[in-house]
Amino acid sequence: MAANVGFMTVITPSAGRRRVTVALVVCLVSFTAFWAAQRAAHVSMIDLMVYRAEGAVVCAGGDLYALRATAARLPSTYPPFAALLFAPLPLLDVALLRALATTANLVLLVLFVRLSLKLVGSARVETVWWAAAVAVWCEPVWTTLRYGQVNLLLAVLVLWDLTRRPAGGYDRWTGMGLGLAAAVKLTPALFPVFLLATGLAARLTGRDGAPWLRHARGAALAFAGATLLAAAVLPHDSWRFWTDVLFRTDRVGRAEEAANQALRGVLSRVLHTADPGALWIVCAALAAVLGLAVAVRAELRGRHAWAVCACAFTALLVSPVSWTHHWVWCVPLVLLLWTRGHRAAALGTLLVFWSYAPWWVPHGDGRPELRLEGAELTLSALYGGAGALFLAVTRTSLPRTRSATLGVKP
Repeated sequence: MAANVGFMTVITPSAGRRRVTVALVVCLVSFTAFWAAQRAAHVSMIDLMVYRAEGAVVCAGGDLYALRATAARLPSTYPPFAALLFAPLPLLDVALLRALATTANLVLLVLFVRLSLKLVGSARVETVWWAAAVAVWCEPVWTTLRYGQVNLLLAVLVLWDLTRRPAGGYDRWTGMGLGLAAAVKLTPALFPVFLLATGLAARLTGRDGAPWLRHARGAALAFAGATLLAAAVLPHDSWRFWTDVLFRTDRVGRAEEAANQALRGVLSRVLHTADPGALWIVCAALAAVLGLAVAVRAELRGRHAWAVCACAFTALLVSPVSWTHHWVWCVPLVLLLWTRGHRAAALGTLLVFWSYAPWWVPHGDGRPELRLEGAELTLSALYGGAGALFLAVTRTSLPRTRSATLGVKP
């Protein structure tokens, strides 16, 4: 904005630019404080060290799933394609790798917030910076960076794919993000299943299900391509993963650990058993069917953002293990609730994921999670409970009439 003062012209930023600048500065201050807090906590970024070790095994031609990395002797649990992506990591010094991983995750957080706002239909630039400044302190995001995890990368791939609107509704990139995310870590594989179910349901109700079916096909092709590439480069590891490691859920960690917020973890703690067995399988199958039904119904009624969040939380609930840092999907959920005017629900959800509640309960040596009672038991199930509550509320609040267009109302 230009203002005349005597013979001088003074250039002043517009109110909009000032808002963006203030929000950006606040975000940078928040990120700097976060980085300082992580350094003060002497975070080891232990999962990043496992990724680095996996890359070294791939480069050396070793047995990927015989690996035991770090002092905690952690195994490799991801599909072989992930290990291929980790192959360059041993080339970097550990200190440099940690710094680069933290920087990359902060950038990914901003992208995740931007894509989340695109999903819910909000386009204000300053909101991206404000939301990122707040989100970095949520426990799932904090712990993702603390461990050097890949959760934000996978979430960005998923949301990038699900928020694209190419000309004609389909191009060669459609499904690419979903397929690659699922090839790195299997939990996002529920999204292509959701698209397939939506397309089939649309056809059964006399609608054109082709957009969803094409999207699901693109994701399947991307997943297959990445998986076959890994099989060509790592045939022994690929065979072992898909025929053995995939089914050994005990490799990931103990089911009853407080950090496991999936249904299996909640049932283990409620029933005071290390293995909920067939009961978990039945509950997970039921939750998968009901959760997908909610997501499909939301999608067919033009509530695309609700459908995406419903699918994400269903995947987290039915997975054998969903550590607290997997729940970064709280970010788009809070933004969705806030932009739809459900301010109390948004703040309540933010408080849940800001609370670090799963870390309050007894955990560690001696398996104290198997002896939790009362308030401690409730706190140990807070994330899973929030996810289940969101699905239930979404199911009851959807309109009865169907929308004729994909994504009419985010």
